[in-house]
Amino acid sequence: MRAFRLKFVTLVCAIALSFMSAAVAKASDPELSKEQMKEFLLKAKVLSSKHTSKGITDPWRLTLSDGTVTHEAVFQSVDVHKPTMQFADGTTEINFVDSYKYNIAAYALAELLGMDDMLPVHVERKWNGQVGSLSWFLPVKMDEVERLKRKISAPDTDAWNKQMYKIRVFDELAYDNDPNLTNVLIGENWQIWRVDFSRAFRLSKDLKNPNNLVRCDRQLLEKLKALNENEFTQKTKNFLTKYEVQGVMARRDKIVAYFQKLIAQKGENEVLY
Repeated sequence: MRAFRLKFVTLVCAIALSFMSAAVAKASDPELSKEQMKEFLLKAKVLSSKHTSKGITDPWRLTLSDGTVTHEAVFQSVDVHKPTMQFADGTTEINFVDSYKYNIAAYALAELLGMDDMLPVHVERKWNGQVGSLSWFLPVKMDEVERLKRKISAPDTDAWNKQMYKIRVFDELAYDNDPNLTNVLIGENWQIWRVDFSRAFRLSKDLKNPNNLVRCDRQLLEKLKALNENEFTQKTKNFLTKYEVQGVMARRDKIVAYFQKLIAQKGENEVLY
């Protein structure tokens, strides 16, 4: 009986310590607003760094601290410009650009469209002698490639699809020339994040894959209609050229027109949600 009591007391203590540790961990990583995240990314001290295992743009994973909060971030400094670029599949791209600046521009665009909850916060920062984009590290459990490989379905199919519809609209608007499913990240609660736009914002005024535009969030469509070129230019003046901005605005017009046509064909409730 004495041995049983000792084991019971030990178990209770272990459980209590576990809860205390969780509480301490939660307290040391408080919820921050988007503006507070930006401030942290801009000013927090870099404690350590290591190369990430994903991507071909040589990103770094940094651990930062401001003395109160400690959090990780992803640093990407790629900024390549070439008159022509030939890829392994034999295709060639004229005026090829692969730049960290597009990550920051994509987040700025997401803010204007009310989609900044689907992209990590980005800022421009100099680290280790290089200027690049620094983004808030996300708590993810897998990417879309892994989900499909493991044949895992989202518990709420409708909620999942509605997130993906928004991502597809954004991809058409930003015109990412290197979209891949490793850049679609999935959180513990099945929140979707879209990352890595270093090869986006091509000059084309046409949509890349309009067939991907199936449905649209009502508020997002209204935000698209209201997107102001001057405001967008001002918000991305250090990261996009005027021709890249013009490409976004032209594609915006075509996305809006595309959905208006779908609504006329199928009815508003079949297209908007």
